[in-house]
Amino acid sequence: MEKQSCDLLIIGAGSAGLSLAAGASQMGADVVLLEAHEMGGDCLNYGCVPSKALLASGHVAHAQSHAAAYGVRNQTAEVDYAAAQDHVQNVIDTIAPVDSQERFEGLGVRVIRAAGRFVGPTEVEAGGTRIAARRIVVATGSRPLVPPIEGLGAVPYLTNETLWALREQPQHLIVIGGGPIGIEMAQAHRRLGSRVTVLEAKRALGREDPEAAGLVLDRLRREGVEILEETGANRVRQEGDHIVVETRNGQISGSHLLVAVGRRPNVEGLNLEAAGIETSNAGIHVDTSLRTTNSKVYAIGDVAGQGQFTHLAGYHASVILRSLLFALPSRTRSAHIPRATYTDPEIAQVGLTEAEARAQYGTTLEVARFDYSHNDRAIATRQAEGFIKVMVVRGRPVGATIAGPQAGELIATWSLALANRLKMSQIAAMVAPYPTFAELNKRVAGAYFSPRLFDNTIVKRVVRLVQRWIP
Repeated sequence: MEKQSCDLLIIGAGSAGLSLAAGASQMGADVVLLEAHEMGGDCLNYGCVPSKALLASGHVAHAQSHAAAYGVRNQTAEVDYAAAQDHVQNVIDTIAPVDSQERFEGLGVRVIRAAGRFVGPTEVEAGGTRIAARRIVVATGSRPLVPPIEGLGAVPYLTNETLWALREQPQHLIVIGGGPIGIEMAQAHRRLGSRVTVLEAKRALGREDPEAAGLVLDRLRREGVEILEETGANRVRQEGDHIVVETRNGQISGSHLLVAVGRRPNVEGLNLEAAGIETSNAGIHVDTSLRTTNSKVYAIGDVAGQGQFTHLAGYHASVILRSLLFALPSRTRSAHIPRATYTDPEIAQVGLTEAEARAQYGTTLEVARFDYSHNDRAIATRQAEGFIKVMVVRGRPVGATIAGPQAGELIATWSLALANRLKMSQIAAMVAPYPTFAELNKRVAGAYFSPRLFDNTIVKRVVRLVQRWIP
């Protein structure tokens, strides 16, 4: 067996592993990167990138049939589902070189296309190679969770990993799971012409602010998506060329079934016990510096059990670079990590929701709000449905919720604010170009100060007094 040694061994070439490998190698570390499957991991090949590409196809189709409000005759879109999937693959292929083995080898990274397995606290076997490393980072990501539904294993079902190989448009797509993945794919397929039914055992988009989730779900229902909440799937069976899902409220029959109930960390096969690394259902146990129970091993990204977002994976990589390369202390923070669901309209959240903030801060909490209906750009583009609200404690934001067009873009301002403990006055001092959606962030900060300025009798008295005395 070939033996190698390195400063840093990274297991997994998804978003977290690639970000870390690029940074560490370019700053002089000797890096080995293991990947048994696709370079780029879930985000590039099965998750963020393809889903947003298919949503874009659905957006174009929807726009053609809803153009009259802009003075353009409505037309029924002629959808070529296979061509839409070709578009998805083209987007993946366009981005793939950035994540390719060739690029990373060009950066000086030794890439081994094999699965890694611990054989000791600081040694890993991959293929026919044993690697001894000063530090090891597990970045193996996550995969779709397949729930134990009776009969599911006997029917052809889709996940976000297999959906992109589908060439035949679903006549009736049944989606089990009303989280972000399920809801995004429900809207995309409905706009492309499929009938869609979503089954959610609890509340659809249940993690989100109820008002924000309601705005999105109402839009989907108006577009024809059937969303059945408090309706879990009890049993699945095949009947001819249809799949039947039995629930406590009856049965649903469709042509295709998409399972989107969440994700589970990829820890199987790593032989973590050999390295003294502890795990739970959420993933690998880590401390605030992302160290595992083996002080020589870190875990980052989805497998660390702190969230399943590409941008969080990149943040994790940036945090541990400090300690891996410079032996400096580093700690993760979570308050400024945003999330977004890319439906139309979008939902974005950073920090505490209103309910969470009220539970934590009680009567010291103030909620500032501004509606899209008062934003001139939103009115001009007929996208005036939505709102932004910011949870404020003693002049500083502790959370922001946005539901509306470009929410995923707008939330970045509030991530910046939470990351740097900015005050609402600093957001209010911003000048945004007119007319833009970005003005919403400034205007909601203004809404926080308006009662203090315009409904304040002391301010009015001072103004009157000054007006009497100025020449």
